Amino acid sequence: MPATLTVETPAGETHELTAEPGAVLRDVLLDADLSPHGRYATRVNCGGRGICATCGVRLAEPPDPDHWHDDLADRFGYPRLSCQLQVRDGMQVKLLDKRVWGSRQAGDETD
Repeated sequence: MPATLTVETPAGETHELTAEPGAVLRDVLLDADLSPHGRYATRVNCGGRGICATCGVRLAEPPDPDHWHDDLADRFGYPRLSCQLQVRDGMQVKLLDKRVWGSRQAGDETD
């Protein structure tokens, strides 16, 4: 049974997507022409290996981190890597307006 996820773009547009549960979020976003990369990293990125940190997204309810980068991101308020996240039903994803890598969320305790 396909999973349904909601994706909000930096412009405030909302898209409803369906995908197989467990699919890599980055791949699902790219297949829907909703790039998780900023304009400078669209072509220059690690291809989903979890080492460049350019595919970060915000999740309404992030899962527990299981990748070293996501552990640090979770701890310090940085975006989670979409290449290291698996799609699950009801997921709410916010794509970021990336001008620089790794912006923290305003109001985080670690600011």
